[in-house]
Amino acid sequence: MKKMNVDELVAIDIHTHAEKSTRILPDEAAKEGLEARGRYFRYQPTHQTIDQMAEYYRARKMGFVCFTVDRERGQGLKNNISNEEIAESVAENADVAIAFASIDPSRGKMGVRMARDLIEKYKVKGFKFHPTVQAFFPNDHDCYPLYEVIAHYKLPALFHTGQTGIGAGMPGGGGLRLKYSNPMYLDDVAADFPDMPIIMAHPSVPWQDEALSVATHKPNVYIDLSGWSPKYFPPQLVQYANTLLKHKVLFGTDNPVLSPDRWMEDFAKLPMKPDVLPLIMKENAVRLLRLREEA
Repeated sequence: MKKMNVDELVAIDIHTHAEKSTRILPDEAAKEGLEARGRYFRYQPTHQTIDQMAEYYRARKMGFVCFTVDRERGQGLKNNISNEEIAESVAENADVAIAFASIDPSRGKMGVRMARDLIEKYKVKGFKFHPTVQAFFPNDHDCYPLYEVIAHYKLPALFHTGQTGIGAGMPGGGGLRLKYSNPMYLDDVAADFPDMPIIMAHPSVPWQDEALSVATHKPNVYIDLSGWSPKYFPPQLVQYANTLLKHKVLFGTDNPVLSPDRWMEDFAKLPMKPDVLPLIMKENAVRLLRLREEA
């Protein structure tokens, strides 16, 4: 079985999407939303299997975290790949790939069972939540039994925050509501689950200052830089990444929406301090995911 040697990697992309299954046919009902997302992000929505993603990252000496979004209740669309397939495919590419799972908190007790199974049998290393797609407030106490499982294993929970390209430009935004992804709701979660690392995904537009405040105040809260080209990063995000939050900011792309090649080209133009770059690109993720402990 392949093992990850973190010292041989130059970076770890904390935020990529597994979009193409080798077992499940695409949901035709998702076509309109996929085309709208392509227009919003100005990319051709063609996706790779996890094996293909692994080859891409391996060629660049990068590791990557991949996951799906459990969208069945929130959007009424079939999940395009299962958590189990992601975990099994990642296990075959464990030299570069790391599996997170996604469970809609509305699954209740069944979601709790699923989480335990995915951790214990499939060895997933974290969980992805999308409050806007899954239509929930992160601090809703109905979500807490699921968080309790994640916190018990001290695994990270990654939450989408801020604006989203999903549903953008569609009538009524595809029925999705941005309010759920205000990062301030994660302040409650961080306070109630201090042993659960929380990753706030993306520049949290229009709530960037709220995200910076929560990450500065709560030791268990991190920020990933995915989903936006670095040339559009708010100035205060760059400032905090260079200073107060240099140990809590993570390289992430949102691949396939934004490729690592483009992200890194734009990031190189920012006024980042040389001593901060290795922290953001790899070391913060290594520590957060405890990768050296498992080597």
